[in-house]
Amino acid sequence: MHTSDTASPLAQGSPSTRLPAQDLDRARRFYAELLGLEPADERPGGLLYRCGGVEFSVFLSAGTSPGTFTQMSWSVPDIAATVAELKRRGVEFEHVELPDSYEGERIGEEIVEVRGHYPSRNARGERGAWFRDSEGNMLSVGQDVV
Repeated sequence: MHTSDTASPLAQGSPSTRLPAQDLDRARRFYAELLGLEPADERPGGLLYRCGGVEFSVFLSAGTSPGTFTQMSWSVPDIAATVAELKRRGVEFEHVELPDSYEGERIGEEIVEVRGHYPSRNARGERGAWFRDSEGNMLSVGQDVV
């Protein structure tokens, strides 16, 4: 590993999520109708959203997401209430099986608890639930278990 006396220029930057979409109108409807989010800005090639002081964008792309891993997650204070509200809006949650290497358990149909994750957030684990957007991107909601 290479180290130097100067900080990485990335340490001063702000990470941001970019999600591909083959149909921006369809994606806009999904984020508005099912998630209750409206773009803060939009251009012909993409939509910019702001949640909790952080930005993410959905951009027009010829490529597609494999949807085999979490691409973006929202940390929420009450995962059960969030899942219930999103289901009421029409979001369909994935039935996720935990890998054998994870210590965890299923909490209801949609929510799983994984112990030992995210120690830097002073949590002993996280409860999570996963769903796909209209473009096949795998998204999740999570709540720290303290």
